[in-house]
Amino acid sequence: MASAEAVGAPPAVAAQVEEKKGASQQIDPYNVAGEVDESGNVKAIDYDRLITEFGVQPLTEEHLRRFEAVTGKKAHRLMRRKLFFSHRDFDKILDAYEQYGTFMLYTGRGPSSGSMHLGHTVPFLFTKELQDMFDVPLVIMLTDDEKYLYTRNKNEGVQKAGAAAEDFLEYAYENIKDIIALGFDMKKTFIYTDYEYLGGHYYRNVSEFESLVTFNQAAGAFGFGNSTNIGLIAYGAKQCVAAFPSSYPDLFGYKDYRAPDYDLSAKRRHKPLSTIPTLIPCAIDQEPYFRILRDRCDRMTDPHPKTALILSKFLTALQGPGGKMSASDPNSAIFMSDTPNQIKNKINRHAFSGGRESLEEHRKLGGNPDVDVAYTYLSYFLEDDEELEDLGKKYRSGEMLTGEMKQRCIAELQKFVGAFQEKRAGVTHETMREYMRPRRLEYQGNPSPTRPAADAVSTSTANGGSEGAEAAKRADGKGTKGERKAAKLAAKKEEKLAARGKAPDSEGAEAEAA
Repeated sequence: MASAEAVGAPPAVAAQVEEKKGASQQIDPYNVAGEVDESGNVKAIDYDRLITEFGVQPLTEEHLRRFEAVTGKKAHRLMRRKLFFSHRDFDKILDAYEQYGTFMLYTGRGPSSGSMHLGHTVPFLFTKELQDMFDVPLVIMLTDDEKYLYTRNKNEGVQKAGAAAEDFLEYAYENIKDIIALGFDMKKTFIYTDYEYLGGHYYRNVSEFESLVTFNQAAGAFGFGNSTNIGLIAYGAKQCVAAFPSSYPDLFGYKDYRAPDYDLSAKRRHKPLSTIPTLIPCAIDQEPYFRILRDRCDRMTDPHPKTALILSKFLTALQGPGGKMSASDPNSAIFMSDTPNQIKNKINRHAFSGGRESLEEHRKLGGNPDVDVAYTYLSYFLEDDEELEDLGKKYRSGEMLTGEMKQRCIAELQKFVGAFQEKRAGVTHETMREYMRPRRLEYQGNPSPTRPAADAVSTSTANGGSEGAEAAKRADGKGTKGERKAAKLAAKKEEKLAARGKAPDSEGAEAEAA
């Protein structure tokens, strides 16, 4: 999740447009670029095309109605406005929650700088809303190792100043504090960095998953070549199995196999945790990771349900489709550390406008809010649907001018960033470490599931949860291994009796009579 265009970040556009003329749209974890026509004009991302190419499903009005029926609450604005626009098995997550009561949320961030920008907050704002609505456990992964590997690979093996492994770990700490300031509930949230957490059952899952992916498969999914460093090639396994609840036994009341204790009762992974489904909110550039994951979930020693995804669009850079939001270019993005005056200046000076060239022409023909960056940002951060619709109508009619749209955007972003900064100031190193401490999370899930499952945690035992593995119902509704075996034997018995012309219970009746 740690590419320069990480989850929720805006599209990267080729720096050398001349060299990219006629280039097709390219979206993957390491490349996010719109199509460039023969004249060198960069086009907006074609999301309908991505739905077809990636084989994902569009998020429909029916999904929103189902979501509201299950949660009893209004869908988040990012769903209502189709900014989270596609999915894989989102309907199955709703089914699992309604029937069995819970699932795990998982998302992440690639720490490329000491401050997040607006684009980075998008998936976290949405994830927080999901956590609050569903009351479920959340895991947030900071991929400091991948950022180091990617940056060094991009620099052809040269480690530049400010780009050592320790620098990315420090960026991760600062980003974690930013994430905490968005309001996540500590009792049900675990945040970690790869450099700190790798080990135990998580690394056991990583190692097994690495054995399931060939170099050719990784190269095909991520565009790796013969000059890609081996660390980056292998990294994907970490991001994939981070979606498995079995990678985090402590969070569910089980023991992990880690220093300093290396408790022998926890040497094997805990089967009940492999039954818990996971939902991943992320930007669509991360989808290739989880496509690979979904194809291999059932090949693990303890098979897992296929992970579900809900996928977002990219937040446009200030310069619009032809610009690039980058940590190295302070004028390309609104950073969460920006002052009110910096926000004002960036929007006024750099935000791409959908207005006309002259006041007279704008009043006559109206503007285009679909390409106007100020309006686009309001669509992400303004809660009021009616006001947003009214702003769009007035802009299209020419009643509202570009400057007025920018002023409304500035006010909303100053309010959002200002509130964030107040909370961020109160996040101490000690607070951060508490979020990062492996511990049993506290969550309730669905208070009234229609098919309540046995609690895998409460039925676990001190010997590593072996009794819990058999007692716990599968969260995906398939039953335990013993239950599935018994069902198959019963089905075979019925077939034999049917072949002999007997009712399923007649054999027992004859034996009793005898």
